[in-house]
Amino acid sequence: MDTLPRPVVAPLPTRSRRLLIGGLLLAGAGAIAASGKAVIVKLAYRYGVDAAALLALRMLVAFPFFIVMGVWAARRVPPLSPGDRWRVLLLGFTGYYLSSYLDFLGLQYITATLERLILYLSPTLVVLITLVLLKQRPSRRQALALGVSYLGVLLAFGQDIQLDGMRTLVGAALVFASALSYALYLFGSGQVVGRIGAVRLTAYASVVACVLCIGQYLLLQPFSALWRFAAPVYWLSLLNGTVCTVLPVLAIMIGVKRIGSSLAAQVGMLGPVSTIVLSVWLLDEPMGLSQGAGTLLVLAGVLLVGSSVAKRA
Repeated sequence: MDTLPRPVVAPLPTRSRRLLIGGLLLAGAGAIAASGKAVIVKLAYRYGVDAAALLALRMLVAFPFFIVMGVWAARRVPPLSPGDRWRVLLLGFTGYYLSSYLDFLGLQYITATLERLILYLSPTLVVLITLVLLKQRPSRRQALALGVSYLGVLLAFGQDIQLDGMRTLVGAALVFASALSYALYLFGSGQVVGRIGAVRLTAYASVVACVLCIGQYLLLQPFSALWRFAAPVYWLSLLNGTVCTVLPVLAIMIGVKRIGSSLAAQVGMLGPVSTIVLSVWLLDEPMGLSQGAGTLLVLAGVLLVGSSVAKRA
């Protein structure tokens, strides 16, 4: 008799082949669309726009969509408690405002490929935050994932720093701070999503971020200054606010509902790969052996974290 315990596999939300394929396609499309944000930002920087203005334009486009999403999600549910309102404000600040602003700043200094690899450290940073705040020791698999992921970023970082030393250091530090801010959002949202609901939390936090991003620009510049840029900046911002911001949220959300969060996270591995393809194609960024190996290691590390979570689920 086989005495070894059988691995526990989380059941898929549906057995319909059509819905499963549709969920996979939606999750994949969402991951690819989200990854295009870095490339669009890099293209917009060529026209002399600054990070604050570019972020404000992006959020101006996305703002109405998130309001509609929030109103729809709030139907037939009780209003938020005062405590949860403050939590949503904090999550909107860390997850969508601060992380986005730091990311946009960092993209002024580093390649889109390195930016995407650093951002993909967020799941491993959640493990570290859990270790510090909840005193939960990581499993061996999680510890291995941490080592593999950070080794991958170091490989990619080493190639970029040879090309542009100090700028790479500054940009990498800003994007790492962005990844840490988003990891705090992921950790915090996990504590309240059961009470608030995933759609409502995402919509409300995004609305908070839109207000903060637009308000930040208005504190620095008059509103009329937002319309002084070259025409391509506005077309790129329209693409960024819709295809790379709102579309991924909806596509991934529906995809998770159909195929589950674990499988959707694995499909999300398409993100860094698509960023590499787009950055080489549209930005003429160099792609060396170190970056290729680093990408594979980061993806392997995130996959290990995801599988570890799935085993505990």
